[in-house]
Amino acid sequence: MHFNNGRICVAFASEMVNNTVDEVINMAKTANINIRVEPEVKSTVDGIFSHFGLTVADAVNIFLHKSIIVGGLPFDMTLPKYNDETLAAMQEARDIASGKIKVKSYASVKEMVAELDSDDSED
Repeated sequence: MHFNNGRICVAFASEMVNNTVDEVINMAKTANINIRVEPEVKSTVDGIFSHFGLTVADAVNIFLHKSIIVGGLPFDMTLPKYNDETLAAMQEARDIASGKIKVKSYASVKEMVAELDSDDSED
């Protein structure tokens, strides 16, 4: 009986060595890709992917394999479509942020509301 246990241990050890050799061989068949991302982006995706038991490298591999399967990017690339009013508001916000448009400031919300109410009475 002792001999049988010894054969099981030898078989197990042999399997472990074979698995380790296979892992080393597979590692040798991989290529490195270095990408730069903002630290906040990496931190955020680390948290997201960890919920699925994935690393960022796992997620990149999934992305690459899916790209191969579909023959391109694995998602639709589209430009957002905004109506004219939204586009105008976005441009106005850019102009305000860049200083092209001067905006009025108020000392308090009460002052702002009073002016808004006075504008309503003029209509």
